[in-house]
Amino acid sequence: MITSIVRSLISPRYCLLIATKHYSESSRPSFLRVLLNERHSKKDEKMAFKQKFQYFLVLDFEATCDKTRIDPQEIIEFPCLKINSTTFETESVFHRYIKPQAHPKLTPFCTELTGIIQEMVDNEAHFPEVSKDFHTWMVENNLVNDGYDSFAFVTCGDWDFRTMLPRQCSQCSLEVPRYMRRWINIKKSFLHVTGTFPNGMMDMLEALGIAHEGRHHSGIDDCKNIANILAELARRGCRYEITGHLDKP
Repeated sequence: MITSIVRSLISPRYCLLIATKHYSESSRPSFLRVLLNERHSKKDEKMAFKQKFQYFLVLDFEATCDKTRIDPQEIIEFPCLKINSTTFETESVFHRYIKPQAHPKLTPFCTELTGIIQEMVDNEAHFPEVSKDFHTWMVENNLVNDGYDSFAFVTCGDWDFRTMLPRQCSQCSLEVPRYMRRWINIKKSFLHVTGTFPNGMMDMLEALGIAHEGRHHSGIDDCKNIANILAELARRGCRYEITGHLDKP
């Protein structure tokens, strides 16, 4: 009864202001919690319907590296999260480590940076086999059965798709899959929402007030953090658009 009376006297927006300024989350009266939950629920639902893609595929390669340049660089971790654009929940995960061919022994610098030790790649497949497995995962998740318009890849920067993937495919005499020739650089999405271009993932997490999870430069952990950024920018009104094409500068 109290909740109904309060709803009739003051707006949810005013209640939200009161709750934010005068109550901690744990001490908010129950009627304010109801109003806040309803407000966030409606806002999230509204934001979800603005997205033009049904799924976001968050991807973050890790590659061989050293203090000085390695040539050729090779992908050694291939993670990808399938994110529902309505709920922003992860529905499926592809995650494989890859044994490099040109430089099969990882450098101490590479292990220190990525957390990937030699034993994690020694018994793994090379890139061509893993790329086939990834395509199988895409098919099993009904992502490529009816064209490529239902999803968009999301990366933190352009390096993964503009630089690393084409080079890796070239080394293995493979064509870059058609569905991996366009992507969303979430740094550009962040710029659109905030007006500031970030240096990297950690900058975005800090600016958005999101706690970092896991290990930085672990591919799978970076994907999870990028997914959190993806959801938060959507809550702030971002309607995601493709920002990068392999066939365009």
